[in-house]
Amino acid sequence: MIQKPATIQDIARVAGVSPTTVSRVLTNPALVSERTREAVRNAIQSTGYRVNQAARNLRLQRANAVLVLVPNLGKPFYSGILAGISEGFAETDFSVLITDTETNPLQDTTLAENFLDGRIDGAVVLDGRLSASALKACTDAGAGERIVFLCEWIAGQHFPVITSDNAEGARLAIRHLHALGHRKIAHVTGPDGNVLTIARREAMLAERDRLDLPAPADWIIRGDFSVESGYAAAARIVEMNNRPTAVFCSADMVAFGLIAGLTEKGLRIPEDISVVGFDDIEMSGYSVPALTTIRQDRQRMGLRAAKVLLDRLGQKDRDDAAETPVPVELIVRASTALPPRA
Repeated sequence: MIQKPATIQDIARVAGVSPTTVSRVLTNPALVSERTREAVRNAIQSTGYRVNQAARNLRLQRANAVLVLVPNLGKPFYSGILAGISEGFAETDFSVLITDTETNPLQDTTLAENFLDGRIDGAVVLDGRLSASALKACTDAGAGERIVFLCEWIAGQHFPVITSDNAEGARLAIRHLHALGHRKIAHVTGPDGNVLTIARREAMLAERDRLDLPAPADWIIRGDFSVESGYAAAARIVEMNNRPTAVFCSADMVAFGLIAGLTEKGLRIPEDISVVGFDDIEMSGYSVPALTTIRQDRQRMGLRAAKVLLDRLGQKDRDDAAETPVPVELIVRASTALPPRA
């Protein structure tokens, strides 16, 4: 036989208080003494009472849900970030909803409608392709303060941005190769116009210039953060008369494709060409050869984004360091070595 659910009246009877006092403990415990709160908590436990979250959210005009917009859930890069976001919301009442904007592109009004319809309270955006009109619709709906960007951002828009130190990562990669003796360093970029592409490429160019390294135009090869673009870059590098001795890739997935393509063409990594990636995704330490790369603390980034959004939803104290880039780290493995002898 199914037991009838306990009610507030049942709790009040067991705790020896009024139903109004029970309601205060559940909604605004600061108004009630610690002794009374303890009595009500014990009564809740003994009766098995469960809060009707849907009804409570309706009363408070809150969805208790946040939306995370991810450009491609199939990419292993996002696993650590989503773990950090999940950790950040773990001890709260908020549910985390995830949408893949690659397979389910948002219309300009979709995000704002989610706010207006009461389906979400806030959003973490990892997709830097979100349109300015979509963000304006959110601002017009009064939801602009409840949006946080993570990893990527949109130039000219004034939202909190949680990101790693992309420029320092590029500098670390070039310095590492230079210290090994490499003077001919190429770069496979991310997609055109992407803010991460621009940040990493510009820092790489500046560091290469500071070290007075040669910079032929064909040593900057367009990619798109994918394995396929790295594989295609390998074919171009093999055909170069003035071949680089090292390549800094904009992402680990690009580096994996590059290594596969170069190996297929008979070149050895790192004996003939050294390769550096960016991200330090899980498989980077298990590839052959294991990949030298720039580690982004992806879980820390996700956790920080969750905390910043909770702050904006009135759930956490303000994090003054929210927009300080998360530090990166050079991880040296087997894909880099001294340049080959002339």
